Amino acid sequence: MGVTSIRLNSEIEKPLADLTKKLDRSKNYIINRAVEEFVARQAMERDRWEDTLEALDSVKNGRLIDAGVVEKWMDSWGGDDELPTPTI
Repeated sequence: MGVTSIRLNSEIEKPLADLTKKLDRSKNYIINRAVEEFVARQAMERDRWEDTLEALDSVKNGRLIDAGVVEKWMDSWGGDDELPTPTI
């Protein structure tokens, strides 16, 4: 496990101290959880951006599925005659 020093802004120090008491956890625990969540959220946003770029590229290259086909497919969800996922 690595060791990293941080300097907290004064306006976060008191709420953090209050949170340590409320949760009965150390500052180290709370800060580690916050960093884990931040890193995970950033990775998710990066993945969404990559998906967006891929989708835009598909549109630019004419790889589209008609909205009516998608609506018909979605309307079939949960029924006995559920349609297969539309493909390009």
